[in-house]
Amino acid sequence: MSSIWDSEIVLLLSGVFSILVVASIIGGILAYRYSGDNSNPTIDNLNARIRAWWLMCIVCVLAVVIGNIGVVILFALISFFALREFITLTPTRRSDHEALFWCFFIFLPLQYVLVGIQWYGMFSVFVPVFVFLFLPTRIALAGDTYHFLERTSKIQWGMLVAVFCLSHVPALLMLDIQGYEGENVKLLLFLIVVTQLSDVLQYVFGKLFGKHPIVPKLSPNKTIEGFVGGILSSICLYWVTPFSWWAAGLMSLAITLMGFVGGLCMSAIKRDSGIKDFGAIIEGHGGMLDRIDSLCFAAPIFFHLTRYFYT
Repeated sequence: MSSIWDSEIVLLLSGVFSILVVASIIGGILAYRYSGDNSNPTIDNLNARIRAWWLMCIVCVLAVVIGNIGVVILFALISFFALREFITLTPTRRSDHEALFWCFFIFLPLQYVLVGIQWYGMFSVFVPVFVFLFLPTRIALAGDTYHFLERTSKIQWGMLVAVFCLSHVPALLMLDIQGYEGENVKLLLFLIVVTQLSDVLQYVFGKLFGKHPIVPKLSPNKTIEGFVGGILSSICLYWVTPFSWWAAGLMSLAITLMGFVGGLCMSAIKRDSGIKDFGAIIEGHGGMLDRIDSLCFAAPIFFHLTRYFYT
């Protein structure tokens, strides 16, 4: 892994934290102007989100400083909390508890151990093959057939999204790219920054210029104008990758598109369940799954595109 003091990493992180400083100043000014009886819920929510972004960015930097093991542990913890939020929406029964124990305390850690030791052959099939087949078998052995398919499929889906898909983020560290040895952490930061920056810019561009919602019944704030603006704005980060500017643009397109789809799918789940957020673990952002929904869909696509074309 490249040093945390690599000039490109420092420049990227400096840009992110500079944006946070500016946002904090603006948020503080707005909070001062609309304090007391003039308090504005939108501004309060904005400042809560900014504080949450500070915390999340600092945690990510600390994980990068620690090294590969720090990144793997960080995303294992994120998967744990995301899976817990997802399972709260599933119609589980007492007979499912042993299968859930296996998911949380055996399969989830083992998936990240496979990432940590960089065993691609097993990492890529462990959850979608072995865990996928184990879960219905274990639940069937419990003898409870009530809504068997619904219960089983939702637990499987939670494992695929919250554990398997998300584990592709730290798995970027295992890719062996010629001429890019020891610098894979930049790929990881590129994926995270593009995904999250695109989410923010889609919202901002949508609010400023958006007139054509893509799926108005499901997510009225996501517009065609916001989607295009988010893609174009994220291309400027190509210099931290092994890609040319046009290849980085195509990668950004894939990341943004899959992130957009991930947000829509998770919104559909929340609408179906009658909830606004998956949880409240992150102030101003809702649950862990609310924050990483786009990353869950974008990570495996970005990983396999990079692996196929650059290793």
